[in-house]
Amino acid sequence: MKKKWLWLVIVMVLLCAMGVAIFIWVQGREQNKTVAEIQPEEEISEEQVRQTIVTLYYQNAETKELMPEGRMIDVKLLFTNPYQTLVELLMEKPKNEKLQSIIPNGTRVIKTELKGDILILDLSKEFIDNHPGGEDLENKTIYSLVNTLTELNEVNGIKILINGRENQSFKDKKINFSNAFLKIVEK
Repeated sequence: MKKKWLWLVIVMVLLCAMGVAIFIWVQGREQNKTVAEIQPEEEISEEQVRQTIVTLYYQNAETKELMPEGRMIDVKLLFTNPYQTLVELLMEKPKNEKLQSIIPNGTRVIKTELKGDILILDLSKEFIDNHPGGEDLENKTIYSLVNTLTELNEVNGIKILINGRENQSFKDKKINFSNAFLKIVEK
């Protein structure tokens, strides 16, 4: 009986020794492998490094619903006045042919100022003078701005001034700008 135990212990020691030897051999091979440097298909330009994606909300020409459009822009454009930059981008023609800008032609950004989490957006009188009207389109115009600007973490709503004056409204007086328009949080 003692011989069986002795043989069993010897076999176990030999198996452990072989396991350790194999482990050391494998580790040695891993260290001797040369690391292949991966080369990109094309070099990333300095301009591409500075790019970021912004989301602009335009109206779908067919369904008339607001739809997001991602746009790659140079991050330097957002350094001086990100709010004005986003509104000016929103006034441009969208890249997607199925979308359309609903910011009235001729509208200019006079001033932007962040107070707490509300962005004060002072627009030129063309914002109301050149708007075609209709409560639904007026709402979409407002929320095109709200949705775009609240993509920035620090903005939760916007208050619209016209030529520096508060309590303005669209021509039909259905939507008044006396209160801030807040981001609609989906549940």
